[in-house]
Amino acid sequence: MRLIALILVVWPVQPLFALALASYQKRPASHPTLNITTPAGYNAVMDLQRTHTIFLPLVVAPGNTRTVMPGLPLDPFATHTGEGTFYGATGGGNCMFDPTPENLMVAAMNHTDYANALLCGAYIEVQGPAGTVTVRIVDRCPECQPGDVDLSREAFARIADPIQGRVPINWRIISPGSRDLSGPIAYRFKEGSSQYWTAIQVRNHRNPVYRLEYRAADGSFQPLERQEYNYFVAPQGLGPGPYTLRVTDIYGHTLIDSGIILIEAGVVVGSGQFPPQP
Repeated sequence: MRLIALILVVWPVQPLFALALASYQKRPASHPTLNITTPAGYNAVMDLQRTHTIFLPLVVAPGNTRTVMPGLPLDPFATHTGEGTFYGATGGGNCMFDPTPENLMVAAMNHTDYANALLCGAYIEVQGPAGTVTVRIVDRCPECQPGDVDLSREAFARIADPIQGRVPINWRIISPGSRDLSGPIAYRFKEGSSQYWTAIQVRNHRNPVYRLEYRAADGSFQPLERQEYNYFVAPQGLGPGPYTLRVTDIYGHTLIDSGIILIEAGVVVGSGQFPPQP
């Protein structure tokens, strides 16, 4: 009877343990390099020789417990309330993304919830008096109060009559589907980046980015310092490269890309994407 009881207790844990350690590695038979032109006109290089691994966070508690990284300045599962306004958005702004005139479903987050660029590139669902809209955070609104969102004119028109100018809203962070986001994450090297000073921006990510790390010479991963202008900076540089980078989202999902080449003012396409957060 003791042996049977032990089996009943241990067996259900195995799927969770296997899920936590699940990883995927992609190793093509050949290793071509694709040159892709970005909207800003820079060359984006995807080296298909790189390996890519996804780690899923271990959820140890039963029920509806949801995992988040420690020390977050806001609850990513909460519904936030505030006021919605609008401005002449271009898709650019404090997050230093390229303008997106073809897609102006964008917004600026209030300074408090902007949280030192934590929400740059995040997707939020905003509900107003006349409807709901999904927008990507591309800018910071210094004068906005906590909970407020300054939307593009086009996005505001989907939740209220622009004549109103300011309306009550609620919003929440979401993981967008394929309609709003496609393809893997990407890394942009800021102008002036070199082996002696390196600044990297993570782009096209499904979930907010919690941390960016690089693999040091001793094999350990070291964090890069996040800036309010949405770049992660190594003041002493990362050396000549290529680099191995590890990106973690606010839910604990991790992506690792190796063979990242330094291209000043250029974009290097990664090889994976964060899974949707239910």
